[in-house]
Amino acid sequence: MFYPGSSDDLRMMISGYIDVKASKEKATAVISPHAGYIYSGKVAGKIFSSVELPGNFVILCPNHTGYGARAAIMDSGTWETPLGKARIDTELAQLLKDNAPALETDSDAHRREHSLEVQLPFLQFLLADFSFVPICLSTQSYKELTEIGEGIAASLKEYDKPVLIIVSSDMTHYEAADIAREQDMKAIRMVEDVNPRGLYDTVRNEAISMCGYAPAVSALEACRQLGARRGKLIMYTNSGETSGDYRSVVAYAGLVIA
Repeated sequence: MFYPGSSDDLRMMISGYIDVKASKEKATAVISPHAGYIYSGKVAGKIFSSVELPGNFVILCPNHTGYGARAAIMDSGTWETPLGKARIDTELAQLLKDNAPALETDSDAHRREHSLEVQLPFLQFLLADFSFVPICLSTQSYKELTEIGEGIAASLKEYDKPVLIIVSSDMTHYEAADIAREQDMKAIRMVEDVNPRGLYDTVRNEAISMCGYAPAVSALEACRQLGARRGKLIMYTNSGETSGDYRSVVAYAGLVIA
């Protein structure tokens, strides 16, 4: 539904989005979109081309399906894409559960959720081996989200390997392109300021349909706790650039928090 099912075709597609000559910076977290690759693959490729990729990731996504726990983590097993299997980091998952009690071991929330899974082929294309921990959030409680962020930060401080936090989120949905940009820049400024409360309030008060704002709030809190002080917008676009229809778009932003 989101990218080719053939490994050769998928590799060919992703290779067109990756900039092998891009300079890479060390980051605490990134925000990457999760639409069909023909729409958002350029943004995802630009993000993953622009940062150093360690061998370990915490990937947070929204829950589009309504299934499963409010804060669902998987702590063992593998996920499979056409590019092979990606293994869950059991040690890091246990640390996260210890430090963020709101996280509940649950696979139902992940089973039909696309937003986290579509990040994996980019990592598989760029890395020979890596491990990750998947977290799917439907909770919209600011208290829970920041507690999860605090737990992520505490876990990464205890873990003895570098970890990149990945947030999967699209931006405004089904508005005219100019309105979407105006709305999204309000949220993007909060990410650039590494301001979880500001992002939470802005999205809710301005009715911005950023589907992954909840995981972004958790990640921004973790970033604050880990010493990150600034976010940077790497690329912003919308589905109209592909479809030609700018009257009703879904928008995509790629950001780095360092």
